[in-house]
Amino acid sequence: MKLAINGGKKMFADPLVDWPIWDQNEKDALQRVLESGKWGSLHGEEVYEFEQEFAKFQDAEFAIAASSGTTALEASLRALGLQAGDEVIVPAYTFVASATAILINGAIPVFVDIDPETYNIDPTLIEQAITDKTRAIMPVHFAGRPVDLDAVSQIASKNDLFVIEDAAQAWGSEWRGRKIGATSNFGCFSFQSSKNLNSAEGGIILTDDEEHANLARSYANCGRVEGGIWYEHYHLGSNLRMTEFQGAILRAQLQRYPGHLQKRQESVRRLNEKLKDIPGFSVLKRDERITGDSCHLYIFRYQSELFDELGKGEFLKALQAEGVPCSGGYSIPLYEQPLFKNKSFGPFTHLLQDKFDVENSSLQHTHKACYEEALWLPQAVLLNNEKIIDQIVDAIVKVYENRQELY
Repeated sequence: MKLAINGGKKMFADPLVDWPIWDQNEKDALQRVLESGKWGSLHGEEVYEFEQEFAKFQDAEFAIAASSGTTALEASLRALGLQAGDEVIVPAYTFVASATAILINGAIPVFVDIDPETYNIDPTLIEQAITDKTRAIMPVHFAGRPVDLDAVSQIASKNDLFVIEDAAQAWGSEWRGRKIGATSNFGCFSFQSSKNLNSAEGGIILTDDEEHANLARSYANCGRVEGGIWYEHYHLGSNLRMTEFQGAILRAQLQRYPGHLQKRQESVRRLNEKLKDIPGFSVLKRDERITGDSCHLYIFRYQSELFDELGKGEFLKALQAEGVPCSGGYSIPLYEQPLFKNKSFGPFTHLLQDKFDVENSSLQHTHKACYEEALWLPQAVLLNNEKIIDQIVDAIVKVYENRQELY
């Protein structure tokens, strides 16, 4: 069967589920806020109610809504007392915000390689990255798959370090039967428009520590404190507040989320079962301690050696031509971003410019994930029916079986 990239018929032509998904519940929620006249969270109840509902959903004591997942990370790091020049360990395979939240606090991200079987930070490499300046570890639950929290927590406890979980993609993910986020000092989530819970922009901070919660809320609310006078500001904070419109949308989104979560998990199981025996691909390793996975992305790995050394980019072009919305994910490692190559650190440039040797940086598995292996299917694809999931697999098989057309 001729490949579509060479003029053949597309293998996959059925319409996909659109994202975002919304219905009358979101309309009613927005109308409710509009008519109330209370559009900001300082005066309304929607954000407060969402904080309570999400904290309960995620097994946390305290929740602080924020303007984004990025600002949630920034406020959390500040609440832990990070100082300029402190170091925070972070994986090199993650969105740039994991690093910029550290930089904007004047601290230094220290990049650690990923485990190639999970694409999460490799716990066996963390301790060798610890120095006398290390203050915290920021593990990222990449694509919603929890990191090895047992190992990370043990290392942090042994070395007296904070843990801030970057859970931007991990709503509903579980480790050993408990939702992630509040088992560490902080957990930070995102509600940006591509996310499984979506309010266009937005984020939230979770913790079980009341003192940490109060500090994070202060930093997100211009440095004010609970019960304080309105124009008294106790900390160097900022306005990181979520609007009532966002809170109302998220409350509606959260109501349907458990059903969506179940559907995505079913699709991932189906894809794993069907792809595991197809030459040229491998799926991520299963860990029985992961009792819940948000499935923000479906990640599988391309093995060019079984495609006669055909590059990942060429395979992707052929698969996309068949109608499959697959991408190669992060195109470059975090440490190769222009931000670090150009040492463009704003007001902290003088402090940080000598801290990164980009030219001599190379983390083997992060490099391979970016340039050779990683293939991503976005979360909305996983909401489609079994027929469409099977068509995706059929398209992958078609490209493999007709790979000689690509040379």
